[in-house]
Amino acid sequence: MDLSEESGGPGSAPDRAEGQPVGTLRGAGVQVDTARAARITVALVLVALVAVGSVLLVAGYRKNAQIDALRSQGVPVAVTIGHCLGLMGGTGSSPAGYECTGTYTYHGTHYLEGVPGSTFYPEHAVVAGVVASGDPGLLSTPSTVASSHATDTLYIVSAALLGTAVAIVVWLVVRRRRSPAP
Repeated sequence: MDLSEESGGPGSAPDRAEGQPVGTLRGAGVQVDTARAARITVALVLVALVAVGSVLLVAGYRKNAQIDALRSQGVPVAVTIGHCLGLMGGTGSSPAGYECTGTYTYHGTHYLEGVPGSTFYPEHAVVAGVVASGDPGLLSTPSTVASSHATDTLYIVSAALLGTAVAIVVWLVVRRRRSPAP
């Protein structure tokens, strides 16, 4: 005989039905509606798939639009380097590259922007840059513009995520229509 049966307390043999737990912690029991938990989990997964897929789709579109703008509306500018900071590598013992900022003037307006790439430039050096005439804050280098091309491969991951979300919704709708009504 165990201690709970000897004491006659809650959960003792006379108080419980066969196959029931011996006792509960301070009278609190936990009941989980697994069907509801599954619905909530599926809904959260769908929201996450749609959110991430949408963000990636917009980011890919924006990246392609920037490349197209620089290639079709690019205007050369002279960028004066303000400063360069060394970026540390994994161990921190040697630089992994450099992050430089520079100033340039376009149609009488002065801009201070980061210079793409990881090349070190001495302070006050003048380097060639390219800005989009429709967005003069978009600065690149001639070599980067020459090597960049708009591509549809940016949309593959976002399309896969959104397609997965649609497939799950279609599967759920078909499953619900096939299941008998209660």
